[in-house]
Amino acid sequence: MKHKLIVFIAIALSLYSLSVTNSGCAQIGMPTGGLKDSLAPVLVRASPDNKATNAQEKKISLTFNEYVEVEDPFKNVIVTPVPKGNPEIRFNLKTVTVRLKDSLLPNTTYSINFGNSIKDVNEGNIYRDFTYVFSTGDKIDSLQLRGKVVLAETGKTDSTLLVLLYRNAVDSSVATRRPDYIARVTPEGTFNFKYLPQGNFRVYALKDGDGNKSYNSKTEMFGFLPGDKEITVADSSANVLLYAYEQEKPKPVGATGAAPKPKLEKKLRYSGQPAKQDLLTPLTITFNNPVTVDQQKIYLTDTNYNRIAGVKFSLDSTDTKISLAANWKPETDYVLFVDKDIAKDSLGNTLAKSDTIRFATKKNEDYGRIVIRFTNLDLSKNPVLQFLEGEEVKYSYPITSPEWSNQLFPPGDYGIRILLDDNKNGKWDPGDFSKKLQPETSILLPQKLGIKANWDNEREIKL
Repeated sequence: MKHKLIVFIAIALSLYSLSVTNSGCAQIGMPTGGLKDSLAPVLVRASPDNKATNAQEKKISLTFNEYVEVEDPFKNVIVTPVPKGNPEIRFNLKTVTVRLKDSLLPNTTYSINFGNSIKDVNEGNIYRDFTYVFSTGDKIDSLQLRGKVVLAETGKTDSTLLVLLYRNAVDSSVATRRPDYIARVTPEGTFNFKYLPQGNFRVYALKDGDGNKSYNSKTEMFGFLPGDKEITVADSSANVLLYAYEQEKPKPVGATGAAPKPKLEKKLRYSGQPAKQDLLTPLTITFNNPVTVDQQKIYLTDTNYNRIAGVKFSLDSTDTKISLAANWKPETDYVLFVDKDIAKDSLGNTLAKSDTIRFATKKNEDYGRIVIRFTNLDLSKNPVLQFLEGEEVKYSYPITSPEWSNQLFPPGDYGIRILLDDNKNGKWDPGDFSKKLQPETSILLPQKLGIKANWDNEREIKL
């Protein structure tokens, strides 16, 4: 009995010792650090107060509950009415300071829109859509002007655009002076001016390429109301729709004339599968230098070397690509003869040798059949159905009835757009502000259309 008691006490002491040892080890861990900060900064004090009236201070101090920074204030912070001199914006620890350099206008509501530029230093949490407001008069103006900007050519939207408001403006104001009010465009294309006074305004959309806040280049994206009419802001809210366009396409960056190469090179390019000519497009030969072409030195035959009639040859605007348009027959072999003297560049170079090119065309089963039925489509606006691959208009067809069909359509996934072709020239035309001419507009359909080969493809489109 005594022996059993001694064993029991020994086991108990061992367990106690083990418990103490493990307990001590558990207390020597590294701290977890707590939850990650996911909260945006909070404004705790403003001087003058946010939405203060009869304020005359040109220095505004904003204090937050944590250390903050302002990302690219020159680009992201908008002060309205727009001052002549850019404000000075600084941040230090928990305080953001704005110094206005211009004299304050009497009885005017000012707003400083920080957008999403204020964020905390440690985690980068953003204080979204923060606007500070004050008035030099005895009230805060409360009228609004809402609207949307659509890219006229594509039907898409662009969040890099600005919307400009001018008071007491003439036609040339948008080119000669800064606007009175500026608003950003959202990714959805919408904009909203707040804290506006009652009055008449001219409204413009602008992609401000040079930062001058004025329309001074035909390559800048620009939009204006029909007739450049003023809009009256008199009630709590007004709405406008602007179509933006580029009157002239900007030249590619770094585009320069390349020095001619010592020899011409010929390259045959097909628009469909390798070694199979598309039934719907011309066959093309591309040269590496601009050339002059002798069309008598190239001709198309069948496999018995009988010339094919009705072939049309053309040289593109760069003088580098010959197109051969023919009434291609499906599943047919052809032979193209290219004489070495067909082309000559500015240095007198010609091809090294003549060439004979054999190729075959696709078969009807390589294409899909498509039927599109339209509802609420205004045929008086000369609609043109456009099929897109990326940003490129791949195929374009005028629509003359509520149902459109095509028995041979290349397979693929296409975006669909409807161009309202005012002048019936089959292509989109930009506006001209000097003539108060609005651009032609397009309707971009939200869903793509998939075309399968050897398949009946149908779609109902309700506008």
